[in-house]
Amino acid sequence: MRSLTLKLTLAFLLVGLIGAVLVAVLVRQRTQNEFGQFILDQNQQVLVTNLTEYYDVHGTWLGVESVFRPGFDYSFEQESPFSRWDSRRALFTIADAQGFIVFGGGPRDHGERLSRSELRQGITLELDGEPVGWLLFTPALERWEPGTPEGDFLLSVNRAIFLSALAATGIALLLGGFLAYTLTRSLRELTAATRQLAKGKLGHQVPVHSRDELGQLAASFNAMSTELAHSNELRRQMTADIAHDLRTPLSVILGYTEALSDEKLEPTPEMYAVIHTEAQHLSRLIDDLKTLSLADAGELPLIYQPIAPGDLLRRAADAQRVRAQAEHIEVEVQVQPDLPPVRVDVERMAQVLGNLVNNALRYTPAGGRIVLSAEAVNGEVLMHISDTGVGIASDDLPNIFERSFRGDKARQQKEGETGLGLAIAKSLVEAQGGRITVESAPGEGTLFTIHFPAPM
Repeated sequence: MRSLTLKLTLAFLLVGLIGAVLVAVLVRQRTQNEFGQFILDQNQQVLVTNLTEYYDVHGTWLGVESVFRPGFDYSFEQESPFSRWDSRRALFTIADAQGFIVFGGGPRDHGERLSRSELRQGITLELDGEPVGWLLFTPALERWEPGTPEGDFLLSVNRAIFLSALAATGIALLLGGFLAYTLTRSLRELTAATRQLAKGKLGHQVPVHSRDELGQLAASFNAMSTELAHSNELRRQMTADIAHDLRTPLSVILGYTEALSDEKLEPTPEMYAVIHTEAQHLSRLIDDLKTLSLADAGELPLIYQPIAPGDLLRRAADAQRVRAQAEHIEVEVQVQPDLPPVRVDVERMAQVLGNLVNNALRYTPAGGRIVLSAEAVNGEVLMHISDTGVGIASDDLPNIFERSFRGDKARQQKEGETGLGLAIAKSLVEAQGGRITVESAPGEGTLFTIHFPAPM
């Protein structure tokens, strides 16, 4: 049995069937008991009166069964279960004053003596204040015979209970099948969608039919599929960009080396400088790719140590101060007093901050200002790198941490960037348990913020 729909349908059916059977049995048992008690309560006083009068007239219990025969002076005026006087199937037992059975008894024999405990469960038949016998009612469950009003009534009740149980089972089967089909529909669609993903059709979506757990699962699958398609597209773009970045310096190096090999050009220091610069660009690109691959695999070696946020910022500012002065850009460090230290890999954070400051210098015109600041807010230590540069277009802002993303491809290619700096910064920060955010507007500068949890 491999079908989940069939399993769920059978499960619903089994639960419905068990419930219907239990209810039917309990209702049947309770109805028969209550009905028997009702009949006994209804006729008990009449029976006691007739039996007492019989003993008063005859002075003995001999022939007491005649009380229940039609036509007897003391017989019941209306049809009653007690008028059917078969002593072996009577609803009651009559015993004399000494406890010996004189009528009824069911499977017990006439003349057999009842115990005191059995007599205490019966009704004392008294005449002039003296006990002359005992009346004991027997269970009525099996006493109502078909053909009698009581038997026919119980038979109709039992038939109604059976039909109700049968109808409840049928309804359970129908509802169970419908619910099972509804529950498994999303699973079938998800199964088909995963097969599409396995075939390489990324981005495949499934309809969301509800807001329950299955609906949430379908929505999560759609988000995952969309993210996979987006990541795959980014990977393709990054591969193309990296191939382009590798091809450009390689073309320069190959061109010069071939010209030198063919003696078409004379070697000069300027030529060697160009080859060296392009080789450095290749080296930076390879190092960046290695860093990203290690971060993605969770194998990036990190050496944690506590350090004051101000020390990290001052180190980054000092590393870029000469370049900033050459470009007439002011670099300032502002640190909130008494900041708690952060536990990070100092060298990796120097790489992160270096990338961010270098990026700020690239897009800040002469006369601009770059501020590196740190503060503690809501249980976090925040390090800000803000500039007064050209800013980032709103369309580009959500994508700047993506690998090889270029908002201005011509300028970045001209400056020899790898396009991986911000992606590396994000990966390194997240690998150390932090996060990085950005705020920017064209013409108003850019603000990068690194968040680290404050130590307890």
